Amino acid sequence: MNKLGLIAGNGVFPLEVADAARRRGIKVIAVAHLRETRPELESHVDEITWIKVGELEKMIAAFRRAGVGEVAMAGGISRERLKDSFAPDARAIKMLSGLGRMSDDSVLRGVAGEIEAEGIPVIDPVPMVENCLAHPGLVAGPEPSESQLRDLDLAFAVARQLGSFDIGQTVAVRDGIVGAVEAVEGTDAALRRAAALVGPRLVIAKAAKPGQDLRFDRPAIGPETIALVAEIGAAMLGVEAGVTLVLERERTMRLAAQSKVSVYGHV
Repeated sequence: MNKLGLIAGNGVFPLEVADAARRRGIKVIAVAHLRETRPELESHVDEITWIKVGELEKMIAAFRRAGVGEVAMAGGISRERLKDSFAPDARAIKMLSGLGRMSDDSVLRGVAGEIEAEGIPVIDPVPMVENCLAHPGLVAGPEPSESQLRDLDLAFAVARQLGSFDIGQTVAVRDGIVGAVEAVEGTDAALRRAAALVGPRLVIAKAAKPGQDLRFDRPAIGPETIALVAEIGAAMLGVEAGVTLVLERERTMRLAAQSKVSVYGHV
């Protein structure tokens, strides 16, 4: 492969994927989303096309025109902004109408299916980015207590059950009490709600949904995650070892240590 098509969502991960590909001598042809993708991505790629969320034919045409060998997805799309930014074209409407369920995973699988129908494989970008996944055990911050590890086991058990219904990826627990589960409001709002209901020293789990296609939808944490966890006074953030992306790793680990937030890779 000498050209990678990059479907760029929000956050820093599209920049990290683009930089990793170019270090390998691969040209990056990006399709970025208005009001979602960081504008600075333009300086990290060889070509870029800006689209509205849902302009599927324009996306595929950009990749066909550039002759990309493979396509990778990086970064998410905010559900909260979809009401203002979603502009599906005829191809997207046809694809969506054929889905049995309008879950995040099924929509992303549908997009991948449309791209692969054009003979362009959709790949997992993670292997290109070195040292980007959480390892088992303590990742950053202070060593957790035994009671916190028990709360973490409970939080992960709940998260995996709820994930099978595509409800969310994040659960907050304190002293054996489930304070909040993430739903459509997103992670930040769910964690603030948990802190308001059960107080500080929360233990938080962030897990992939069962059967989730990790090529384009992984749990991820970064400096903003740690800042929020510290802001609400939570004690611990548990992530799925070998699955969860740790974005801006050095900065994330430094901030966790400064904030005395334990980041722990759960197996």
